[in-house]
Amino acid sequence: MRNIWDISRPLTKDLAPWPGDTPFRYELTWRLSQTCSVNVGALNTSTHNGTHADAPFHFHGEGAAIDSVPLENYIGPVVVIDLVEKFSRTQPSIAIADLEHARPQIAETRRVLLKTNCFPDPTRFPDWIPVLKSEAIAWLSELRVVLLGVDVPSVDPIEAKVLANHHALALGKIAIIESLKLSEVEAGVYQFAALPLKIVGGDAAPVRALLWRD
Repeated sequence: MRNIWDISRPLTKDLAPWPGDTPFRYELTWRLSQTCSVNVGALNTSTHNGTHADAPFHFHGEGAAIDSVPLENYIGPVVVIDLVEKFSRTQPSIAIADLEHARPQIAETRRVLLKTNCFPDPTRFPDWIPVLKSEAIAWLSELRVVLLGVDVPSVDPIEAKVLANHHALALGKIAIIESLKLSEVEAGVYQFAALPLKIVGGDAAPVRALLWRD
């Protein structure tokens, strides 16, 4: 029997966008009735609302757009690393020491999801988040990691003006998925899929992220 975990955040009008960004909106433009045979909806949203994949074009003018990123990075084995209760506003950094215990699984799967539970309420945008130290990103790159997923809105600090971690991950050819929902998932190795929508020229795209075990 296969167990499947949906680790995507629901897209609703109550979802908190990045401050100043376009909120998510869905509305029916056609309604099923005696004179209309279908319901048809329309979306208005930032590409960064909910669980999404960042493209290098998001933070680099010459970077690849989301429709041309390598899809194989977004499918395959993954390790979920539980970092809950390790951080605070005064100690927001994720170091190599926090990840070292999972080194064999990281080397095996080459995909990493970090569970922090620091964004528990999707209707309230956090005022701080834990992020990787630069040396931890270099360490993941040395282990040939191809994807990093986080359960917070960004891989860089909320207040960052220069997205150093985004650039470092792109330099290491590590795909980025942000705003996962990992609160109900235990640490360990899973199969993973989270394919970005094929938005031509897009800076990012929503994903439906799944974990499963056979």
